[in-house]
Amino acid sequence: MQINKVELADSFWDFYRDAVRTKMLPYQWRVINDEVPTPTVKSANPYLNNQPSHAIRNLRIAAGEVNGHFSGYRFQDSDVYKWLEAVAYVLEAGCDEELKAHADAVVALVGRAQATDGYLDTYIQIDHPEAKFKHVSMSHELYVMGHYIEAGVAYNHATGNQAALMIARKMADCLDHNFGPEAGKMHGYPGHPEIELALAKLADATGAERYYKLAAYMLDQRGKQPDNFFHQQSADRRETGSLDELDRQNAEPEDDYFQNDRPIRALKRGEGHAVRMVYLLTGMARVARHTHDAELLAKCAQIWRHITNRQMYITGGIGADPWHEGFGPDYYLPNSTAYCETCAACGMVFFTQQLLLEDPQAEYADLIERELYNGIISGMALDAEHFFYVNPLAVDPAEITADKGREHVLPERPSWLACACCPPNLARVVAALHHYIYTSNADTVYVQQFISSRAQFANGVTVAQVSALPWNGKTTLTVTAPKPSDFTLAIRVPYWCNGQLTVTIDGIPGKTQVDADGYCRISRSWDDTTKVNVEFAMAPRLVWANPRVAADVNKVAIQNGPIVYAAEEVDNGPRLATIAIDPYVPLRIGQQVPIAMGKKVPAIQLDAVRKQNSGKPFSSVKPVTESMELTLIPYFAWANRGVNEMTVWLNEKI
Repeated sequence: MQINKVELADSFWDFYRDAVRTKMLPYQWRVINDEVPTPTVKSANPYLNNQPSHAIRNLRIAAGEVNGHFSGYRFQDSDVYKWLEAVAYVLEAGCDEELKAHADAVVALVGRAQATDGYLDTYIQIDHPEAKFKHVSMSHELYVMGHYIEAGVAYNHATGNQAALMIARKMADCLDHNFGPEAGKMHGYPGHPEIELALAKLADATGAERYYKLAAYMLDQRGKQPDNFFHQQSADRRETGSLDELDRQNAEPEDDYFQNDRPIRALKRGEGHAVRMVYLLTGMARVARHTHDAELLAKCAQIWRHITNRQMYITGGIGADPWHEGFGPDYYLPNSTAYCETCAACGMVFFTQQLLLEDPQAEYADLIERELYNGIISGMALDAEHFFYVNPLAVDPAEITADKGREHVLPERPSWLACACCPPNLARVVAALHHYIYTSNADTVYVQQFISSRAQFANGVTVAQVSALPWNGKTTLTVTAPKPSDFTLAIRVPYWCNGQLTVTIDGIPGKTQVDADGYCRISRSWDDTTKVNVEFAMAPRLVWANPRVAADVNKVAIQNGPIVYAAEEVDNGPRLATIAIDPYVPLRIGQQVPIAMGKKVPAIQLDAVRKQNSGKPFSSVKPVTESMELTLIPYFAWANRGVNEMTVWLNEKI
């Protein structure tokens, strides 16, 4: 059953989607046009030191419309392209004339900046034409073009703009002309994966099989020894003396940073730079689905389970090591130095969705839900104009100031970032939310996310959903069939309800059996209108980490449904690390706590104790405790009320 259209009207997500459409995208538009003041963020991490974007200006210089040099990071173009893709998803949901006018102008500008052979990378075109395709590991040329291809495909689909798709095809043809197994071509692949998944999207949109072939080639060429493409390019540059700006400014990372130390089919876990890894996995899964490569699909599923079981935070965050923004050893999940880049959470959604489309398993949709409610929207303040790059699970502003190893962590979201990959990535995920709610095959409609919406199918069937999530486990599904239709409605049973649910069909109790894939299935002939009421058991609960996670030994976290909760100093006073909770104490849904922008969130409250401060760093006298009422708010809402402490994991009273 093909899904034709999904429309949203959800009390929780409408706030975020409206914020993206009316505030975030217009704000980002002003940023990339250098119309917003950008005060400097003092940080040892240069990606967090703010500066004007110049992204649109770079395209205008490349188009020959103004004079000047390239400004910003070498991947600055991608800020524009991700903005364009997010606009495309907004326009799928309804017209916004101002956004569309800006987007049409961007497409036209990109077309003017593109070289006659299809190449487009303003960093190279403006200041380093001699370095074209000569430092692929670090140049981000293929990464940037991949992001435009994604945007061009999405914008063409949303608006019918043929120029957007033609630019994407010219880019892909340029890459196909320069890369591949044939003699005279480069036997290479990108340093930052992205082009592989983009080529797959373009192949789906155009039916041009050669784009899939190029994506598959780049994937399987990666990490082959001794014919390592990155090493060859580096040796060629040394031999010819053609050192570009990248060589002068950057020491090239180790092969495992690029997932380049072995072929992709030999990978077993998350390794290297986290965003690169999940973009690579997304391309692997998408290509494997199209080519029916069972071995590669199994490899993707194996790595997904390793990441989610051994390398992932409770919020869905990945990337524990700040020094290379990447994966650490298994169960290495420190809280106060966690990197958990917003882009990495977005990438996990992209990757997991490909696995879900190939093999409907509730655990995949569970992970997407975890990322949406915790790992992704935490990256945006409720005013939609301040953003996190890094999403830690514990923050003490005083320690950040004192410890240079924590300067990547910020206690509040800045208005923008010099490396601004995360805000537009968040925007395109939220704007595309309608693509994640339902999936289908020939005889089954899967309800993967519980978000109020209406799905229209090619055979005339509609499924309308009214959900009270994430605050309540009740959902009503209204199935309307203009003529009798035989199919299965498969309703995901979320992990957090422990299989406890009730189902009624037109008021009559239905079966609540959960199958091996994690779904409650209703198979019948649907006729006229049928109302299915589902209620999942939902109550605040404690969560313990695996004892091998050293940072969380003798600690607990608290969840309610899909939402992870956190304690903030503003509610509980300073020194959160001195608070302990009894695992047997009742957890209460408390009052609605004002956060920002008129937004309130339900708190969880419980009785706790705080160890009193003796004033000495150590003593032979056991600290005494005092009783207190602990208030927790959703993790995604922290850092909206000024600079203060925060923690997700709390001491367990023993």
